[in-house]
Amino acid sequence: MAALARQRCLHHGSREAVARCLDCRQFFCRECITEHDERVVCASCLKKVAQAAAKPARRRVNLWPVLQTAAGLLLTVVFFYLVGSALLALPDSFHDGSLWEQPFVDSSDSE
Repeated sequence: MAALARQRCLHHGSREAVARCLDCRQFFCRECITEHDERVVCASCLKKVAQAAAKPARRRVNLWPVLQTAAGLLLTVVFFYLVGSALLALPDSFHDGSLWEQPFVDSSDSE
């Protein structure tokens, strides 16, 4: 604390410094220093913080979920198209049940 008592304000040389800015590390009097977000900062550093906060953050568009959804829909359409094509390629005897009525082993060959 003794070092602070010997310091003078950066802007007002005749005034005794009461605090040190945490950002620029300079000494300031009561008039030049302020508290912001529970931190002691000078006016110029506070202005920098305010300008940085005022700039709108650039929003990044994330296309990855959109691409995943499109790929999933495309794969679903292709899958059902191939399943439908396979079902259409089956013979009519499969659908009417006559294919299942035929014996697998011909009984005349075993004699």
